[in-house]
Amino acid sequence: MTQKQQTIAAEVAFFGRGLHTGKLANITIKPAPENHGVVFQRIDLPGKPIVRAHINNVADTSRSTNLREDGVDVKTVEHLLSVCSGMGIDNVVIEIDNEEVPILDGSGKEYVEKIQKVGIQSQQANREYYTVEEVVMFEKPDQGIELILMPSQHQKFTVIIDYGTDALASQCVTLKDLSQYVPDVYDSRTFVFLHELQFLVKNNLIKGGDLNNAIVFVDKKPKQEELDQLAQFFGVGDVQVTKNGTLDNVKLRYLNEPARHKLLDLIGDLFLLGKPIKGDIIAKKPGHFANTEFAKLIAEVMIPKK
Repeated sequence: MTQKQQTIAAEVAFFGRGLHTGKLANITIKPAPENHGVVFQRIDLPGKPIVRAHINNVADTSRSTNLREDGVDVKTVEHLLSVCSGMGIDNVVIEIDNEEVPILDGSGKEYVEKIQKVGIQSQQANREYYTVEEVVMFEKPDQGIELILMPSQHQKFTVIIDYGTDALASQCVTLKDLSQYVPDVYDSRTFVFLHELQFLVKNNLIKGGDLNNAIVFVDKKPKQEELDQLAQFFGVGDVQVTKNGTLDNVKLRYLNEPARHKLLDLIGDLFLLGKPIKGDIIAKKPGHFANTEFAKLIAEVMIPKK
């Protein structure tokens, strides 16, 4: 069945702090014409330069997916692009007045809810998909990372994670079709292990972080003074470890929320291919580096299909 391209019916605005830079940013997502694609526009810079959401513009994936085009950066784009993919949005302009997309609650929830209020607008042009005729694989065996795309006429995603700790055991999630992105994936928040959080705090690498936008898994029992230091850093009264092995800053929305968030990230990173993929994807321990390298391999063998 042929599907039409889509944009949003009216502009929507967001405001928040970037997770890594700590910089405040305003974002306005605006409708765009057919065959336009998704582009960011740095309205704070002279000439208001454009940064296209494209795999060739990936500049860094160390802690998030960051884009750069002609020396202009837009950082931490994965959650917003995931929402575009999951909601079937092909064409928009995303105006931003700083270098990093706000983290909001650590998921795509706020983006989805505001876009739902204004609605999605169908356009006249047909949507194009990419298909493959052979298996595409990216793997790093020493890290247990494996991503596979198998030919199919459908879109199906399976994500498996296992970090080898009691705090975060093996988890799996399957999305049979992107039409189920809402409600199954969109509100799953990012997560971090306590030792990683402590490192980031000590090295001032999450300048915009707080304890409302991430699940913190405790892989090693901390001393009370360490918890007190975290509470002081984030400006909260008290932080404790729950019986589920997480900090009590947030409650899980799903028992497998970490696997669902890795799926959310994967969908956002693969959106950088520029067109949706038809195929079955299985991803073991995906991350931004693996996702984007996988996307580059897919790009080499893709066949456009109406």
